[in-house]
Amino acid sequence: MNTDTIINTSEYIIHEKPYYLPTANEVEIFNTALAENIPVLLKGPTGCGKTRFMEYMSWYHKRPLITVSCHDDLTTSDLVGRYLIKNDSTVWLDGPLTTAVRNGCICYLDEIVEARKDTTVVIHPLCDYRRVLPLEKLGQILKASPEFCLTISYNPGYQSAVKDLKPSTRQRFIAIDFSYPAEEIEAKIVHEESGLSIQQCTHLVKLANMTRNLVGNGLEEGASTRLLVHTAKLINNGFKPDIACKCAIADAITDDEDTKTLLHEMIDTIF
Repeated sequence: MNTDTIINTSEYIIHEKPYYLPTANEVEIFNTALAENIPVLLKGPTGCGKTRFMEYMSWYHKRPLITVSCHDDLTTSDLVGRYLIKNDSTVWLDGPLTTAVRNGCICYLDEIVEARKDTTVVIHPLCDYRRVLPLEKLGQILKASPEFCLTISYNPGYQSAVKDLKPSTRQRFIAIDFSYPAEEIEAKIVHEESGLSIQQCTHLVKLANMTRNLVGNGLEEGASTRLLVHTAKLINNGFKPDIACKCAIADAITDDEDTKTLLHEMIDTIF
């Protein structure tokens, strides 16, 4: 049996600085949490910059970033690890969470509420003073490296009560609230990401805010900053603004014909 699982984490290093524009004090809060070994919960709507923020902080601190996209079929073994048969021997393979704990990485569990609750409880011993990960199949208690950091995220806007975080999980984290940036900042972000003129980016942000005002009245969520960047790239590649907006915003965020008609009217008004 082979349990030699220290690995080269260079593939998880972010070498180029990601573009990130702070909108409040999220960088300072995360830096303090990292220094004090406090787990962090990122809350915010889809496409508002949570993942980009994590990439930026990973680059800033020169720590490897291991990201797990959570889903209904995610098991504890998927996170912690499992035995595999290799040739004529049994080999232990660390899961992403164990790899991060063992090697001092930042582990980012994206959309944590999509995972089953019997899976997410495995993180509890890592999120208090113990900072340990029980490896039941190995009969070991793995002490987290001092550089290890656990961050989770979710979108509270459309989650049902069934998929909400348990209080016993939630109260192990400090929370950083993310929302869409102020208009001037968001326009600058879209401009930097796409190369589209700042004037046209300002129009896109205005449209996005109009869609966000419809949340709860025909839309589950408004247009995200990510969608604005997609739209801006289409325009920058020669598409007319109204066509790009209808394709990358209106038709992307809803299938309801009445709502799409309303969004198309908004687009025609702005462009």
